[in-house]
Amino acid sequence: MKIEGWRARWLIVIGFWLLRIWERTLRYEVDDRGDLLVRPATESAIGAVWHNRLLVMPLVLKRFFPHRQGAALISASRDGAWIAALVQRIGFDVVRGSSSRQGATAMLQLGDVLARGRDVVIAPDGPRGPAYELGPGIVLLAQRSGAAVFPLHLEYSSCWRLKNWDRFILPRPFSKVRVILGRPHQVVATKTETEFESERLRLQNAMMALVERR
Repeated sequence: MKIEGWRARWLIVIGFWLLRIWERTLRYEVDDRGDLLVRPATESAIGAVWHNRLLVMPLVLKRFFPHRQGAALISASRDGAWIAALVQRIGFDVVRGSSSRQGATAMLQLGDVLARGRDVVIAPDGPRGPAYELGPGIVLLAQRSGAAVFPLHLEYSSCWRLKNWDRFILPRPFSKVRVILGRPHQVVATKTETEFESERLRLQNAMMALVERR
């Protein structure tokens, strides 16, 4: 689904500027545990962030990684169309689809992005959850591309929580944000379902190790 009509386009513009103003009130502290800030832009990477931390993540990435180019995986749902339009306005390409095993087309497109030396960002528990449960798509993508996965995480000094499936987080204006960049995680090849599940849990645990407030 595409966003069409002048009213929809104006809503996207207004939403973009409101989000940008909101984000500029935040104070940042960066904890770069994996030396991602100094990683050469020619070395592609997979960024993994939990769905409930997504709100300002695109602007955070543009702030601290203006030299890196990439694409974000966004749900093909109606709500995803609005999010995709905002993400594109921030300056990222968008791939629409699912991070599940069934999202084969989306995974192939993300693989092409990585093959061109660019980055991809995925919320592996989205768009429906369960919260903090990593879907298999990101594991398959990492195995097939050979790209390292970098867990990305945000912790807020003050925030609001929505009453949805993952208690989506909205940072309060003027709050402090800790940007935690995890160490590179290399997913290894697997031959059996048991081995694959072990790799899925290993990556899930690496992401959860950054979470302080659930």
